[in-house]
Amino acid sequence: MTATTDVTTDLYPTRLAEPGEVVEREHPTVWGRPEDGPFDAEALDAHAERGFSILNDFITPDEVRQYSAELNRLSTDESIQGDHRVVTEKTSGEVRSIFEVTQLSEQIEALSRDPRLLDRARQLLGSDVYLHQTRVNYMPGYKGAGFYWHSDFETWHAEDGMPAPRAVSCSIALTPNYPYNGGLMVMPGSHRSYVPCVGETPADYHKDSLKEQKIGVPTEEAITELAWKYGVDQFTGPAGSALWFDCNIMHGSGNNITPFPRSNIFLVFNSVENTLTEPYSAPAPRPEHIGSRDFTPLR
Repeated sequence: MTATTDVTTDLYPTRLAEPGEVVEREHPTVWGRPEDGPFDAEALDAHAERGFSILNDFITPDEVRQYSAELNRLSTDESIQGDHRVVTEKTSGEVRSIFEVTQLSEQIEALSRDPRLLDRARQLLGSDVYLHQTRVNYMPGYKGAGFYWHSDFETWHAEDGMPAPRAVSCSIALTPNYPYNGGLMVMPGSHRSYVPCVGETPADYHKDSLKEQKIGVPTEEAITELAWKYGVDQFTGPAGSALWFDCNIMHGSGNNITPFPRSNIFLVFNSVENTLTEPYSAPAPRPEHIGSRDFTPLR
């Protein structure tokens, strides 16, 4: 394992008054070795090059049914209606996301510790890990709103105080991801380019940004440059597939105007050697249910 990340110098400035130059990433994407976990050398090299890996049949059909039933239970649970962890669609009012879901679901909490996930997270990050953020996402047919192009690390750095891009997300699909039902789009290789964003972060901005993010998103010029440089790929596949993607990869999704809903479990693993400090570009840290400050290693 390596030393804890240096937090004294901000290598990834953002929320600037004027558009800044793209920063070439100084930190690696893959911190571990083939012998450290399930990914072999070829898979690790591909992940480091593209910034993401897609694993089909990551969970079984029985598990898909089990977790789908759990998502249905959570979305209709009257005891958490109006809870600050529940985010609704801006227009329809339907449930969009439920955060800190490992505190609300024993099944998903157990999944976060499953060796299929934990061993891969440790291998990619080269250390013990903890959960920076957990949530389930719902994108209902006809009404599901997309997410504009963004880098998660830009937000986690600016608003949560994550020092370096040493975190990885795992999105487990519980419904088929088609090219046409609002599936996640990624720019392969864009994780190597950090794009500073423009605009001062308002207080309690998370209350708006989780429904529609307007600050902390790149300019159209920056997106155009990255798209021409890296191209655009999409996470498609059957229910049970998993997308592992680097925290700094540029990604987004369109609205779902089809009758085919989309839902997923979303777990963010951060290295215990990259724990949060004070936000780099926000008045105060976001609440614990969005950016956890419990750095206890997962076992």
